[in-house]
Amino acid sequence: MEKIEKKAAEKPVLLNRELSWLAFNRRVLQEAQNPEVPLLERLKFMAIFSSNLDEYFKVRVATLRRLVKLKKKTRAKLADDPTAQLKELLEEVRRQQQEFGETFRNSLQPALREQHIHLISEHDLSDEQRQWVHQYFEQHVQDLLSPVILDDNLHHLFLKDQTVYLTFYLTEPTEGGAKKKKPTADERVLVMELPVKRHGSRFVVLPSQGEERYVMFLDDVVRCCAHTLFPKFNKLQVHSIKLSRDAELDIQEEVSGNLMAKIKSSLQKRETGYPARLLYDPAMPKEAMRALMQKTGISAEELVEGSRYHNFRDFFGFPDLGLNHLVYEEHPPLPHPTLPRTGPMLPAIAERDHLLSLPYQSFDYVTRFLLEAANDPLVSGISITLYRVSSKSEVAKALLKAVKHGKQVTVVVELKARFDEESNMYWAEKLQKAGANVIYGIPELKVHSKLALITRAEEGHNRLYAYLSTGNFNENTSKIYADHGLFTVDPRLTSEVAEVFRYFYDRQNKAGSFKHLLVAPFELREQLNALIDHEIKLAKQGKDAYIILKLNALQDERMILKLYDASEAGVRVELLIRGISCLIPNLEGQSTNISQQGIVDRYLEHARIYVFGNGGKEHIYVASSDWMARNLDRRVEVAFPIFQEDLRAEIRHLLDLQRHDNVKSRDWQNNFIGAENPDAPRVRSQNETYAYLKKLSRKRSKPKPAQE
Repeated sequence: MEKIEKKAAEKPVLLNRELSWLAFNRRVLQEAQNPEVPLLERLKFMAIFSSNLDEYFKVRVATLRRLVKLKKKTRAKLADDPTAQLKELLEEVRRQQQEFGETFRNSLQPALREQHIHLISEHDLSDEQRQWVHQYFEQHVQDLLSPVILDDNLHHLFLKDQTVYLTFYLTEPTEGGAKKKKPTADERVLVMELPVKRHGSRFVVLPSQGEERYVMFLDDVVRCCAHTLFPKFNKLQVHSIKLSRDAELDIQEEVSGNLMAKIKSSLQKRETGYPARLLYDPAMPKEAMRALMQKTGISAEELVEGSRYHNFRDFFGFPDLGLNHLVYEEHPPLPHPTLPRTGPMLPAIAERDHLLSLPYQSFDYVTRFLLEAANDPLVSGISITLYRVSSKSEVAKALLKAVKHGKQVTVVVELKARFDEESNMYWAEKLQKAGANVIYGIPELKVHSKLALITRAEEGHNRLYAYLSTGNFNENTSKIYADHGLFTVDPRLTSEVAEVFRYFYDRQNKAGSFKHLLVAPFELREQLNALIDHEIKLAKQGKDAYIILKLNALQDERMILKLYDASEAGVRVELLIRGISCLIPNLEGQSTNISQQGIVDRYLEHARIYVFGNGGKEHIYVASSDWMARNLDRRVEVAFPIFQEDLRAEIRHLLDLQRHDNVKSRDWQNNFIGAENPDAPRVRSQNETYAYLKKLSRKRSKPKPAQE
């Protein structure tokens, strides 16, 4: 990344969003390179890096390529030249891909061998192993293969999205050496899908020899035995390719029309969308590449040089070899200090607020909350927003049970949650058929807030129980995403949560309806500006003024400029940004008082927290929203205040642990914070968080008065 001079500029300096995202993925790669990370976990970070990059090409690169294809006059109206952006980011991707390959070959594979794990190719097999591989191939692989010949009989070859294929270039000894533009009768090019799903794994575990363990890519098993498929050819070359297709949903989000049908149509288009990237092995013969491009219609601009292996996301499924010392120390979910471990939860929630910190504490509290409501004869209704739902969702099953028991169940399902549309659609249809009132989001907006509301008859009136969260109602992601949720009956919050759900019914502008919640797209931006302005006012009065923001992403230009203004007015701004940040800290005359760092560790930091000093009486908000234009203007988002004093202290302590992390925290240029002072006591915030919550779980604290 280029060094940026620390001096004032005529126009405030912002970092390009695309390069900032690539810088985040570079931090993921750093974890794969870090020898302090358990070895098999390093492989998972390679998988995360690969998966992230796949999605990046499917969405962001594909979007830029669409912009490049616009007419010149139209492109001239864009803020940034998409052609220049595309060139710059592809160059950075090339550098990272090269570093990725070097990390795998020169760091991870030798480290695996040191631990007696040998990831071998067909060239490394002993005679005994080769015999075993051939037998395995005949019994478990050969019948799964379906090669396609690229010849004049084939009009067009369709390659599936995100699928590894093997190309075969077959030759016999021929006379003469004339250069040929297409394969002759003595040459053939074939393409074959690597049957990872049908085989059940990308990897094959060979018999161990003592303490030595041997693993092969399924690709190499096919390479080893390929000559048995084509016995008439004396020479064959096998190489891998993988195509990523444009995944951006193209939906006209008008009020009328069937949104469900549009989503289904777009999902079908995604499978057949325009190519965004073809990864190929650089050793692949030109003749094979030429035939492939001719039959697929893929152009040179979509070609990206890869390596021998693609789809490193398959390392998520690397074989469990029973080597516990090569994975993270287990963190069993902790019992909650103030919620009952068994039995009813609603009476405990009626007494006080409860903060849930995932994945350190179990998501089961959320499913128990919903199941209890489903079975409680005094509960008349449940309302919930679903953004990303797991395929075997216990949350959705609890809602189905509630419908069966006669509750009025309202489910706001976001069908535009990228890459989770199919699962969301499945449960939406199932719930609707069961009798739930299913609302398919809001036209022109995404419903990104995470809310649940229960209506219960108590002492002659209805009482509202709410759960507000930064994370999805998803059992799978709750095990790896670090989020916060709040159980409460505080009417200041529950009444306004009910107002958010009313918006999903009446679609009326709710500006002015919220006194405590900060809700987009109505007043979240304006209220954040007001909170920043108050800190600026305090700073100009010579008082201590500060802002602490923990976000996944900071991209909105207007909010960044506001933070620049605050900095130059004397407000201390601390940023904890895990992903994209277009703000450049510590620039003289622009962001002198802004510091920025971000954490990448075993759990994905997903919670958003906003803290404003407020002259010593801090405003603390926990939120679903990042500070991106799409969150503030084109999504339904909710930031909720923490009122209860002991929970304010708890969330502040957890935030402070991250502020002082010097093990997994990097600055905006990906330099490790701990490198500045290597002799300082090591603080790894995620481990410290677990230890703190474990200590807290042994106490049963009484509720403290809530702050007005």
